[in-house]
Amino acid sequence: MINAMTVSANGPIGIFDSGYGGLTILKSIRQLMPEYDYIYLGDNARAPYGTRSFEIVYGFTLQAVSKLFELGCPLVILGCNTASAKALRSIQQINLPQIAPDRRVLGVIRPTAESIGVLTKTRHIGIMGTIGTIQSDSYPIEIHKLFPDITVTGQPCPMWVPMVEYREFENEGADFFVRKYVEELLTKDPAIDAIILGCTHYPLLWKKIRKYAPKGIRLISQGDYVARSLRNYLNRHVEMDARCTKGGSSLFLTTESIEKFEESASVFLGKERVKVSRVSLEQI
Repeated sequence: MINAMTVSANGPIGIFDSGYGGLTILKSIRQLMPEYDYIYLGDNARAPYGTRSFEIVYGFTLQAVSKLFELGCPLVILGCNTASAKALRSIQQINLPQIAPDRRVLGVIRPTAESIGVLTKTRHIGIMGTIGTIQSDSYPIEIHKLFPDITVTGQPCPMWVPMVEYREFENEGADFFVRKYVEELLTKDPAIDAIILGCTHYPLLWKKIRKYAPKGIRLISQGDYVARSLRNYLNRHVEMDARCTKGGSSLFLTTESIEKFEESASVFLGKERVKVSRVSLEQI
């Protein structure tokens, strides 16, 4: 773990995820803000985080944030719903004042929650996410702070991340689990007219989710909302924006093998050739 870092530093925007799903967040951010430099860190060797305890996710996430700070990032985005749900608040309130009071860590749940008010007419929405994200109640808590009249229903989808990670999401076998979880959610609350895809892997399942969700239901993917929220944040905090370097570069780091990351990243980023390095995070 790093010691206190109080000297202002200029550097890339850091994006962290336990695996590859955060690449969908990075992709949306780069499309909106291509001029900035970015470092993406995937803790692929210890993924998935979705079924791990709060303590483990918090510890792993803090290690990753510390690594990105060491690499000069003044601002880190937790492009992972599980990390945002289980670790963000503790890092912001407990760790940042001690180790890096002049740096910031943001998550993906708040920007999505802020958008939901104008996207539902029935005021009934669904959240589809990992077991950890759903059990944390982070989405209902954030949404009810802003829109107390909205009814929020969660649906854990434990098979969806493995289907994406193992490239099974386009096969016929994936249809069973997509239909199963969509039907379970709508059985809990038939009045739902908007569904938040509360995991950054889920955009790759968009076509199949759309196939089994009724036409009147709006699907909400996080990438665009997180990207716009980040741009607005930097517009409001010009001192932080000045510290984010702008060279249009992207560096990718993984705790797994470089070859595996390059192969899997192509699922999320297409034909882009990525520059990847392997890093180690302190074990707890």
